[in-house]
Amino acid sequence: MVAPMKHIARSVIHISNGLNRLATVMAGVALVILVGAVILQVLARYVFNQPPAYTEELARYAMIWAGLMGATISFKRRFDPALFTGEGSRNALLGFAAALMRSAVVLIYLLPILWYVFYGPNMNPARGFLLRHSRTMADALPFSTFWVAVAVPIMIVFILVHLAARWCGDDGVPPADSDAT
Repeated sequence: MVAPMKHIARSVIHISNGLNRLATVMAGVALVILVGAVILQVLARYVFNQPPAYTEELARYAMIWAGLMGATISFKRRFDPALFTGEGSRNALLGFAAALMRSAVVLIYLLPILWYVFYGPNMNPARGFLLRHSRTMADALPFSTFWVAVAVPIMIVFILVHLAARWCGDDGVPPADSDAT
């Protein structure tokens, strides 16, 4: 019975590490887009006196993606704020209680948000966050704001997987890449 549980725990940690790598790439791409849009905005405004209308909006949307993906990376690496971690305590029960409380806070905060991503008031899916955004177009860019809003449930799912990995024994430090120098 212990061997299957260890296999499941390793699988959850492996999935968490993969999601962390994906979030790192997504945040990196969002930061490149953000910086590129800001540079283009500054050059176009102060050098050519004709800033494109879309650069401010593109930078804002890229900042949302970078920030939410950065939050998942921070949570995975345990850079999230904690008043009391329980680490270093000689009392194992106190450490367990602290971990349980941290997990409860994460769940109490994220699960209602995840619920309202799909359902609005009175459990009406038509008033859910994503469905409302699917009907809203960006002001200066030719796409629906759904593609910005979808970052919220993605962030929540990533953090929930990272939380499950913590309970499976993940230490929060992703393994080093084999090709890193």
